[in-house]
Amino acid sequence: MRIGVTTGGGDCAGLNAVIRAVVKSAILEHRDEVIGIEDGFDQFIRRQAPSELTLHSVRGILARGGTILGTTNRGNPFHYVLPGMTKPTDCSDLVVRQVQQLGLDALIVIGGDGTMSIAYDLFRKGLPLVGVPKTIDNDLGATDYTFGFDTAVNFAMDALDRLRTTAESHERVMILEVMGRYAGWIALHTALAGGAHACLIPEIEYDPQLVVDRIRRSFAKEGNFYLIVVAEGAKPAGGVHSVVEHGTATRAERLGGAGEQLASAIQKHIDQDIRVTVLGHLQRGGSPTSFDRILATRFGYEAVRAVHASKFGQMVALKGQDIITVPMESAIAKLRLVDPKSPVVLAARSIGICFGDDE
Repeated sequence: MRIGVTTGGGDCAGLNAVIRAVVKSAILEHRDEVIGIEDGFDQFIRRQAPSELTLHSVRGILARGGTILGTTNRGNPFHYVLPGMTKPTDCSDLVVRQVQQLGLDALIVIGGDGTMSIAYDLFRKGLPLVGVPKTIDNDLGATDYTFGFDTAVNFAMDALDRLRTTAESHERVMILEVMGRYAGWIALHTALAGGAHACLIPEIEYDPQLVVDRIRRSFAKEGNFYLIVVAEGAKPAGGVHSVVEHGTATRAERLGGAGEQLASAIQKHIDQDIRVTVLGHLQRGGSPTSFDRILATRFGYEAVRAVHASKFGQMVALKGQDIITVPMESAIAKLRLVDPKSPVVLAARSIGICFGDDE
């Protein structure tokens, strides 16, 4: 078979591990030809000739962050802004023709909810597609975990460990803002693993005064510093998300500033200094953890198996310890958000982590 593989959306650790697994499994087990499609679906629209991926092409990329194929979060072929134009155009038929002209028997698409939505729409137009879930936010439905998440959490945990020592030295309140968009998975796991005093997530609106009360109580009785992990999508009760850039027809809104929003709300009510650290894209880069390398490798292998089983319109997913395939439409039906009543949240509350509500 002649199999194409592409990466779309934001980059994260583990993408190259998937590409490597796809190439090695396809060639060594099935003697397939693997074609690398660069920059998501852009290469189809630009009508540039793709390159074949060989065993040599993927040598040494397991531990490398990013993606050797490049990626973009602006390349929706159904709403594509062509060079020299200002309004988006539907280029999906061009993508379909290019796949056919390249003689691809299947296309493995690696991406998050946005990329999976595009892939599903292209599948409905007749393209033989298999999806691989990718996002540091861990918010894609139908899979327990996505690769990139564990690496992001480990980096954020390390940052929180470092902030702890400087917070103790200066008796400060430290706010660490992490990514996650509208899901609080990164913040929740970072707070638990890093020993934060408070964790503010999008799924639980917070009351700034309750956070102030917990800070005062902590400094009076427990210690001389306070660590808060804030998800970029967190918002105060009755308030709105902090947005850096509003969304358009071709691009989703960009969140940011939740940490400063919190600091501004509580600074006038406490005596301690507050410092805000925003990790930003540092969470996306770097070498993947062992968990992400293994999960990404398993996903790549199972994606090739799905292609050979003609399981098109399906996405590989982790359920418990098993990799299964699920319909793409179920994966994109809704975001996978933190349940405020989940065992993980209850565990966090039981050890005193404040979520800024009255529970």
